[in-house]
Parts: sequence; structure tokens; C-alpha cells
Amino acid sequence: MSEPLIRPARPADAAEVAAIWEAGWRDGHLGNVPDALVAARAGDSFRTRAAARVPDTTVAEVGDAVAGFVMVVGDEVEQVYVGGAHRGTGVAADLLAAAERQVAANGFGTAWLAVVPGNARARRFYERCGWTDAGPYDNPVPHAGEIIPVPCRRYEKRV
Repeated sequence: MSEPLIRPARPADAAEVAAIWEAGWRDGHLGNVPDALVAARAGDSFRTRAAARVPDTTVAEVGDAVAGFVMVVGDEVEQVYVGGAHRGTGVAADLLAAAERQVAANGFGTAWLAVVPGNARARRFYERCGWTDAGPYDNPVPHAGEIIPVPCRRYEKRV
């Protein structure tokens, strides 16, 4: 496999980002988050949010396809997902490193992210990449004018 090209997302990437996001989110979150959040993530949720988040998104392109993506806002790494065919290839680590550089470029010395406790695969990955579990964090997820509190672990890394 060729090395991934890490680049800013373009509007044309939104459909591939949405498909990767939905599949990855379901893998890591079903059974690990409140039912209200599962219900909120139905229908066109991922397509709508992927299109709206293009400015915050960096993708890894392998060949002519999006292999994964990361979204960064300020000091937070909000989303990190890799398509199933590219898991275990180093794409996720490349994306996470790009996110860390973005956080530093945004003027912050520490990056953070939230991960649900039951997503053991993600937690192991972050720890292998030098991130530290900084404790419990209730992630306030907005949906339809309300907040869905999602119990998470806050991970941090000096950048």
C-alpha cells in the first residue's frame, strides 16, 4: 500500500468521510453510549455533519480514496476514524500526528480528546501514541437544541 497523503478535506470528500465516520462510530460506540445518542446518530446524521465539518477535517488519502479522517477544533481532537480496510496500516497514527500538529499550530501546548470507556481498541491506540488518560469527562453532545451527556474518559497529550 502506498503512503497516505494527509491533506485538508474538500467538499467532494464529505460522502466518503461520512461513510467512514458512521461505520467507525458504530464499531466503537454501540453499547457504550446512551440510547439517546444512538437515536441521534440515525438517518442522515453523519452525512449532514461531515458536509458541515469540511473546514475542520483533515483526510488521509490512499490511492484515489479517503482512507480516514480527523477533525480538530482549537485544542480538541474531536473525531479520528479510519476505514476498515485501512485499520492497522498506520493511517490512524498519521492522522493523529497531523491533529497534534494542528493543535500546536492553533497555539495550544496540550491536545485533548474524549473517548467512551468501552471503546477499548481506541483507548489502547491513544495510549500507544503517547496519550494519557486524564480522568472522567462528561462529554456534552448537542442534539436538536438539547445536550446529551455522554460519560467519557478525557485523554491528553503535550504537543
